[in-house]
Amino acid sequence: MKAGSGDQGSPPCFLRFPRPVRVVSGAEAELKCVVLGEPPPIVVWEKGGQQLAASERLSFPADGAEHGLLLSCALPTDAGVYVCRARNAAGEAYAAAAVTVLEPLAPESEPQPAERPLPPPGAGEGAPVFLAGPRSQWVLRGAQVVLTCQVGGLPAPALYWEKDGMALDEVWDSGHFTLEPGRAEGGQGVSLALRILAARLPDSGVYVCHARNAHGHAQAGALLQVHQPPENPPEDPDEAPKPVVEPLKCAPKTFWVNEGKHAKFRCYVMGKPEPEIEWHWEGRPLLSDRRRLMYRDRDGGFVLKVLYCQAKDRGLYVCAARNSAGQTLSAVQLHVKEPRLRFTRPLQDVEGREHGIAVLECKVPNSRIPTAWFREDQRLLPCRKYEQIEEGTVRRLIIHRLKADDDGVYLCEMRGRVRTVANVTVKGPILKRLPRKLDVLEGENAVLLVETQEAGVEGRWSRDGEDLPATCQSSSGHMHALVLPGVTREDAGEVTFSLGNSRTTTLLRVKCVKHSPPGPPVLAEMFKGHKNTVLLTWKPPEPAPETPFIYRLERQEVGSEDWIQCFSIEKAGAVEVPGDCVPSEGDYRFRVCTVSEHGRSPHVVFHGSAHLVPTARLVAGLEDVQVYDGEDAVFSLDLSTIIQGTWFLNGEELKSHEPEGQVEPGALRYRIEQKGLQHRLLLRAVQHQHSGALVGFSCPGVQDSAALTIQESPVHILSPEDKVSLTFTTSERVVLTCELSRVDFPACWYKDGQEVEESESLVVKMDGRKHRLILPAAEVRDSGEFECRTEGVSAFFSVTVRDPPVHILDPQEHVFVHAITSECVMLTCEVDREDAPVRWYKDGQEVEESDLVVLEKEGTHHRLVLPAAQPPDGGEFQCVAGDERAYFTVTITDVSSWIVYPSGKVYVAAVRLERVVLTCELCRPWAEVRWTKDGEEVVESPALLLQKEDTVRRLVLPAVQLEDSGEYLCEIDDESASFTVTVTEPPVRIIYPRDEMTLIAVSLECVVLRCELSRQDAPVRWYKDGLEVEESEALVLESDGPHRRLVLPAAQPEQGGEFVCDAGDDSAFFTVTVTAPPEKIVHPAARSLDLQFGAPGRVELRCEVAPAGSQVRWYKDGLEVEASDTLLLGAEGPVRTLTLPHAQPEDAGEYVCETRDEAVTFNVSVAEPPVQFLAPEASPAPLCVAPGEPVVLSCEVSRAGALVFWSHNGSPVQEGEGLEFQAEGPRRILRIRAAELTHAGLYTCQSGTAPGAPSLSFTVQVAEPPQAKLVSELTPLTVHEGDDATFRCEVSPPDAEVTWLRNGAVVTPGPQLEIGEHGLSRTLTVRGCQLNDAGTVTARAGGTATSARLHVRETELLFLRRLQDVRAEEGQDVCLEVETGRVGAAGAVRWLRAGEPLPHDSRMSMAQDGHVYRLFIHGVVLADQGTYGCESHHDRTLARLSVRPKQLRVLRPLEDMTIIEGGSATFQLELSQEGVAGEWARGGVRLQPGPKCHVHAEGRTHRLVLSSLGPADSGCVSFTVDSLRCAARLTVREAPVTIVRGLQDLEVTEGDTATLECELSQALADVTWEKDGCPLTPSPRLRLQALGTRRLLQLRRCSPLDAGTYSCAVGAARTGPVRLVVCERNVSVLSELRSVRVREGDGATFECTVSEVETTGSWELGGRQLRPGGHVRIRQEGKKHILVLSELRPEDAGEVRFQAGPAQSVAQLEVEALPLQMCRRPPREKTVLVGRRAILEVTVSRSGGHVCWLREGVELCPGDKYELRSHGPTHSLVIHDVRPEDQGTYSCQAGQDSAHTRLLVEGE
Repeated sequence: MKAGSGDQGSPPCFLRFPRPVRVVSGAEAELKCVVLGEPPPIVVWEKGGQQLAASERLSFPADGAEHGLLLSCALPTDAGVYVCRARNAAGEAYAAAAVTVLEPLAPESEPQPAERPLPPPGAGEGAPVFLAGPRSQWVLRGAQVVLTCQVGGLPAPALYWEKDGMALDEVWDSGHFTLEPGRAEGGQGVSLALRILAARLPDSGVYVCHARNAHGHAQAGALLQVHQPPENPPEDPDEAPKPVVEPLKCAPKTFWVNEGKHAKFRCYVMGKPEPEIEWHWEGRPLLSDRRRLMYRDRDGGFVLKVLYCQAKDRGLYVCAARNSAGQTLSAVQLHVKEPRLRFTRPLQDVEGREHGIAVLECKVPNSRIPTAWFREDQRLLPCRKYEQIEEGTVRRLIIHRLKADDDGVYLCEMRGRVRTVANVTVKGPILKRLPRKLDVLEGENAVLLVETQEAGVEGRWSRDGEDLPATCQSSSGHMHALVLPGVTREDAGEVTFSLGNSRTTTLLRVKCVKHSPPGPPVLAEMFKGHKNTVLLTWKPPEPAPETPFIYRLERQEVGSEDWIQCFSIEKAGAVEVPGDCVPSEGDYRFRVCTVSEHGRSPHVVFHGSAHLVPTARLVAGLEDVQVYDGEDAVFSLDLSTIIQGTWFLNGEELKSHEPEGQVEPGALRYRIEQKGLQHRLLLRAVQHQHSGALVGFSCPGVQDSAALTIQESPVHILSPEDKVSLTFTTSERVVLTCELSRVDFPACWYKDGQEVEESESLVVKMDGRKHRLILPAAEVRDSGEFECRTEGVSAFFSVTVRDPPVHILDPQEHVFVHAITSECVMLTCEVDREDAPVRWYKDGQEVEESDLVVLEKEGTHHRLVLPAAQPPDGGEFQCVAGDERAYFTVTITDVSSWIVYPSGKVYVAAVRLERVVLTCELCRPWAEVRWTKDGEEVVESPALLLQKEDTVRRLVLPAVQLEDSGEYLCEIDDESASFTVTVTEPPVRIIYPRDEMTLIAVSLECVVLRCELSRQDAPVRWYKDGLEVEESEALVLESDGPHRRLVLPAAQPEQGGEFVCDAGDDSAFFTVTVTAPPEKIVHPAARSLDLQFGAPGRVELRCEVAPAGSQVRWYKDGLEVEASDTLLLGAEGPVRTLTLPHAQPEDAGEYVCETRDEAVTFNVSVAEPPVQFLAPEASPAPLCVAPGEPVVLSCEVSRAGALVFWSHNGSPVQEGEGLEFQAEGPRRILRIRAAELTHAGLYTCQSGTAPGAPSLSFTVQVAEPPQAKLVSELTPLTVHEGDDATFRCEVSPPDAEVTWLRNGAVVTPGPQLEIGEHGLSRTLTVRGCQLNDAGTVTARAGGTATSARLHVRETELLFLRRLQDVRAEEGQDVCLEVETGRVGAAGAVRWLRAGEPLPHDSRMSMAQDGHVYRLFIHGVVLADQGTYGCESHHDRTLARLSVRPKQLRVLRPLEDMTIIEGGSATFQLELSQEGVAGEWARGGVRLQPGPKCHVHAEGRTHRLVLSSLGPADSGCVSFTVDSLRCAARLTVREAPVTIVRGLQDLEVTEGDTATLECELSQALADVTWEKDGCPLTPSPRLRLQALGTRRLLQLRRCSPLDAGTYSCAVGAARTGPVRLVVCERNVSVLSELRSVRVREGDGATFECTVSEVETTGSWELGGRQLRPGGHVRIRQEGKKHILVLSELRPEDAGEVRFQAGPAQSVAQLEVEALPLQMCRRPPREKTVLVGRRAILEVTVSRSGGHVCWLREGVELCPGDKYELRSHGPTHSLVIHDVRPEDQGTYSCQAGQDSAHTRLLVEGE
C-alpha cells in the first residue's frame, strides 16, 4: 500500500450521466444518473448554485448507485440546468442536465391568450428547443410542398433553412420558394414555413431548419423525395414502348468491365434552374434497386453504379438532363467480359419468408474447384446461420432463420474471381431494409429510409438500444425516414428500425474531422487569504479556442501522487477553494487546464501549497432501531468529512480507543466502527431489559441520538416453507423433518387430521429446533397428509407409498409362434421380481388353467404351456405384469402332407451368371428330402449348393449357366415339389457412354461417335432426330468387336442433331453441334507488325474482323488488358481498336488482338525525347578546392538511361588515376578523389557526340590551403555536480581541424563528451559533470594551443518529499517512500531502523526510480514496529511504522432494504479476511439454504439472497461470525397485482400447440382471457393454467380458425391484444416408404420419416383408412411413423399410403399366398337317418379360401337340398331331408387338397 494515500479509496465516477429532459407544464420530469466511488459518495442536487431540498413536488429517489431527481407537476419556473454533485473522501465529481418545461398547446376552440412580455434576462432563458420539427414527405413532380418547424426559446431564436448544407438562394431562384415566418401554436415560440411552389426532381434532398439565439443552437431535418408521375400505358398492348430520350447523334463511348465487377458512370451537369437527371438503359428508365445505385457525390456529380455486373447488364446507358432552358444527353455503351472459366449453372434469384430459409444453388465445372460465398462484400463462413454444402459439382448455400437484413445480393466466387450473382428477397413486414453500413462526415446529414409492407404502421427507431427522439422521425404511407442533421461523434452507433418481431439494422459511422486541443490558461496565481481558504486566479488561453470550453481545477495532497478533480468552471477569473472541499486536513497543491470537445490542454500548476481543514456536518443522522430479543442492534450515521467522535449509551461514554467492550462486566457488549465518513455502533445480542436505551453520538459541530426498542420474537417454521410432496416405495425409510425458529419448542404431528401415536412403525423425535417423524419401513397404508403443528403455524407433507413397479425383462418385442397339430407350444415371460403377480390373456379373455392349458412359474420365469396344441388353440396371447405387457401370436396348422410350400409347380426364369435359389418348406424340421434334376439326383458342388435351415430346404445355383436349365424336384416320401428353371443370355447393355454426350465441331471437321457394348455380336441401330440413318459417303457406320462407330468425315452444320445408338435393351445418346466457320482477322493481313511512335503521343492499334460481331481480347506482353483512362478499347462495326491517348516509353511492348480462332501481333516501340539537362539549369560558379581535397561534379539529365561524355579542357576524360564516373538514376557524377594542380580547368558534360548536343560546364580551381590557427582562447569553468560544461574557441580558416585534450589525453567523442563545430566556432561539451571530471582542457589547431581549468562542485542531496507515518495491519505490505531533489548515485541514500542500518531480511527490499527511493516491507509483523529513517550525506528524514494485530472487521456492512411483495432481496457485506464461515439469521432464527434462500461466499464477500418474499418475511437480517455481528432491516411491502411481463405476438405452425404467457406480480390472482374481445372458457383443446405468478393459455392442435387477437386482464391491468398467427405446416417426406413382399401369415413393417416432429399422419391400405387394433399397430417415434401389419392374407395386398398434411408417400404391399390346405377333414364315413339333416365340415389353413363340394364327382350348387356355409376357415355342407338316394361319396376340394366322405342313409 502507499503511505499517506492508501486510505482515501477512489473518487466518484459517473457511469451514466443524466440526460436532458423536455416536458409539458404539469407533467412529471425525472433525471437519473449512476455514480460509483469508494467510500460510496454523498450525492446532492443543485440548481443555480443552490443545493435543493426535498419537498412535496421534489424528491431524490436512490437505489444503490443509481440516484435520481423527481419533479412532479413541473412549472415553467422549474426550467433550467440541474447539477448532480457527488463527493466522498477521495474526491468530487459532477454532472449536469437541462430541464425544459413547455407550455401545453391551447385547444382550438379556446381563444388564444394574449402575448405575455418576455421575462428579464436570466429568468427562464434557454437555448432553442424544437416544439415541432419538419416532417419528411414523398410527393410527385409539380406538387406543392410545405415544410414547417416550431421552435421555443428565450430570447426568440432566429430561424433559417438549408438544403443539402447549402443556403436556399444558392440553389434556387427566388421565384421557386417562399419563406413564411409566424408564431407557434399557443403563442409559445416562433415558426418558419418553407413553401416550394412546384416541386421538381432536383428538389429531392435533406432540408434542415436551424434555430439560433444567444444561448445556443438547435437544428431539425426532414427528407423530401420528388418522384416522376407514372405514365399512361399504350392503348395497344403489343405496341413497343416509345423511347424516352432522343436518339444519339454521335457514337457513344465504350466501357468494358469484367463480369462480377462494378461499373460506375458519373455525369456532371450544370444549369440554372438546377436540371433534372434521369438514367436510361436501352431506352427504358432506370430505377434504383439492389444492384443499381443512383446518388449524387460530394462534388455535385450524378452517379450511377451497377454492382456485380452480369452479361444481362450490357447495353446503352444514357444520362438525360433537362430544365426549362433545354436538354442534353450523355451515353456510354457497357460491355461485360465473360471469363473463360464459367459456372455450369449460375445462381438464380430466390425469395423467402422471414424466419424461414432460403437456398442458393450453383454448379461449377469441376468438383475440385474451391468456392467461397459472399453477401455483397462480406465473406460468409460456414455456421448454423449459413450452411454451405458441396455435393460433387453442386455448391449450395442455405440461409436459416431469415431476417430483413438478410435481403441483398449474394455471390459465389471460384478461382480467378469468377462470380455468379443472385438476389435474395426476404418477404416480411419490411420491404426495403437499411444499408449494411453508412459512412457520414462529421457535420453532414444522415438519412435512413425503410419501406414497410403495410401503410400507416408505427415502427421504432433506436440507436444502441435507446429510442431516438420523435423530432427526427417521419412516416408517410409505406415509407419511414430517420433524418439526423449535422451528425456528431455521439450519433455514431448501431441504428435499428423495428416493426413487431421484424427489424433491420445499419452501422452508422461518423468520420471525424481532426481538431487541435485548446491552449492552457495563463497567469495562474495562488493567494492565501482568509483562514482555511485559498484564492486561485488565471487568465484565458491565447489565442482563445474557437469552440466552447471550460476550466478544470484539480488538487493534490502534498506527499501523494494522485490529482483529484475539484471543480469545473466556465469562465476565467478567480475561484475560492474552502476547507470543505477537501476530505481531510493537509497541505494541498492545485493545477488548472482548459477542456473543450476537441481535447484537453496541458496542466498549469499554481505555485506553492495551502493548508486546508474540512469541517464536519451531519449527512445522514441516527435513526431509532427496533429489533427482536437476542438480535444485534446497529446504529450508524454519516458525516461530511473524516473525523473522530464519541458514542454514549444512556448518557455513559463508550470507550472509543477500544473497538470492542462492555458497558459493565457481564452486561451489554458493544463494538465501535468507523469506515471513512460512516460511524457505526453495534450492540450485540440485546435483551428485553435493554428496551428504551438511548444511544448518542457527539463530535465537534455534530450531536445526534436515537432510541432502542426490543420486541419478543414469535416462533415460526424455518423449513419447509411450502407444502412438500414425497413419493416412496414399500419398505423404504421415510423421514419427515420440520425446523422451528426456537430450540426445544413443542410441536405435534398429525396424519389426515388425526394426531399420530408412536409405535414401532412410527417414531417421533425432537432435536433442538428440528422435529422428525420416522417411518422405518413404509407401507402402502402409510400414504396420506402429515402435519407438524405448533402455535397456529403448520408444515404439511403429502406422502405417497407405492409398491415398486414390475418390468418385463423378456420378451421385449412381439413374438410369433408357428406350430402344427399336437405339438407342444410353450410361451415364456421373465419379470424382474419373483413375487410380481402375472396374468395371461388369450384374445382379450383371461386364461384359466386346465388340462389343455398349463400355467407354470419358476422364480422370475412364467410360462403358458399348450401340451397338445390344436388349431382352435391359436390366437393372440398376452402376459400382463403391472403396467407392462408381452405379446405372443400363436398359429397352429393341421398338416396332412410333408411339403407346406410350394403347393404347385414353380417356374423360374434367370439370366446367365445370375444367382438362383429354389426353396421348399416342410412341416417337420427333421424331415429329409432328395433333390433331382431331369430325373437324376443332383450332387453338391461349388456350382450347386444344398442348404438346410429348420423346416426350409434350399438348392442354390450361385452363378447359373445355360446348361443348368431343366426340371428340379424336391422329393420326400411320395410327395414332391417341382421347379422349372429356364436360363437365358443377359440383355445387351451399353458400357460406354453411360451419360448423354455433347460434341461440338467446326465445319468440315471429322466427327466420330463411339459406343461400346456388353456383347460383341449384339446388333445396333443408329438414329438421328428419331429417324434411322442410312450409310453413305457423308455418314459411315463401323463395327469393331464390342465397339460401334458412326463417322461424319466432313461434318456440315446441317448434320448436327441428336444421334441415338439403340442396342435393343439399352440406348446411348449423342448431341452433335457443328458450328459456323471460324472468326478471322481480315485486316491487317500480316500476323505480326512492327510499329514505332514517339513519346508522349497517341498510339492506336486497329483490327478488322469477320464476321463483324466477333469478340476480341487484347493482350500486352501475355497479360489481358482492361480498359482505363490511359488505355481505351473500342468496337465499331467490324473494327476493333486499342488506343493509348498519352503513350509513354513504358507502354512499349507486344500487343496481341485475339479472336476465337486467330490473332495478330503488334510490336510497339515508343521513342524517347532527346536528353536535356535538368539541374543545374546553368553552369555553376567556379569551384575552389585545396590540394588533396575531393571534388564532386554532379548534374541531372531528363532520362535515367541517357549516356553522357565528360571532357577536361576539350580533351575526353578517361576513368582511372583518381577520376571516377558514377550514374545514380538521372544523376551523372564525376568524382576526383584527391585534387591536384593538374586537375584545375574547364570540365564539360555533353549528352551526345553529335554537334550541338546539350552540354553543361564546370570550372575547378586548385589552390594551397591557408595555415590553421586559434583566434580565441578557452575560458575556465566552474559547474555543479550533474550539470553540463561547454568549452568554446574559434579557429581560422573555418575548415581548420582542432584537437581536444583533457588532462593531456586526446578526447574521444562519446555519450559524455560531445565535440561540435559551427563556422569558426569549435566546442567541447562535458555532459553530467562528476567530481572526477575536474581537470585541464586543451584545444590545438595547427601550431597553436589554448588551455582552461574545469572545476566541479558537489550538489547537496536533499529530500523534497519526506517520510510519512504509516499505520498498517499485520500481514499487509508497506511501502516507505522519499523523493530527492536530484538523482543520486547508487548508495547515495541508506535506510535505517531505530538509528541502525536495516538488518538482512528477505521481506525487505529497496528500489530506486529516478528521484524516488522506496523501502518495501512484505507481510509486516508486530516486531516490525518502530522508527524508520532514510539519510543521505546532507539530509535525513524519519517516520513511525505502527502495526496493529490482524482483526476481522466489516469493510462494507449490510444495508436496509425495502422490497415489494414477491420480489427478492440481496444482502451483501464484505469482511476484511477471506475464508471466514458465518451464519445468516432472520428475526434471530438461523437461515438454512433452500429454494427461497441462497447463501453465497466468494472471497471476502458474503451474500444472502431471499426470494419470493411476503409481508411476514419483514424483520431483521443479521450475519454473525465469531464475535462479529452485522444486521440490517428487511421491509416487505404488499404490492397491487400488476402484469410484470406482458403477452407477445406469436406465430405457430398448423397442428402445433400455441402457448400465450404473461406473468403477474402475485400468485393469488384471477385473470380473464379474451379472443377478439370475447371471453374464453376451457375446453379439451383450450387449457387455462396458473403456475405461481405465471398465467398460461395453451391451445392444442392449432388450426387457421384459432388465429386472431388475444388479451389477458387482471383487475384494472390488461396486456394485449396480441396477434396469434397460424401458418400452414410445411411437411416434407425425408425417407420414403419401401415396398414390401411377404408370405401369407407373416407380418410387414412400413416406416416413413417426415421433416416435422409434431405431425399427425394417416395410413391407408388399398384406399381404406387404417386404425390401430387387431392386426394393425401404428406408432410414432419422433419424425418416424411406423405401421406394423401382422397375420397378412393375400387379400391384404395393395397400395400402402402415408399422408401427413400435403406430404405423402406410397409403397406396394405384396402378400404371397400359401397353398390352401385342409387342417381338419370330415370323417371318412358318416351315417344319417332318413329325413334328418347331414352336416359335413372341413377347416382349411386360411380364411377366405375357396372350397368346392362334389357328389360322385359332380359339383353341388346351393339350393333347398344343399346349403353351403362358410365361417372363417371353416366350411360346411348341409344336406336337408336326407333320402336313400342321397347315399354316396361326397368330396371336398380345397386347392390341391381334397377329402372324401362316404354318406350312408339308414331306414326309418
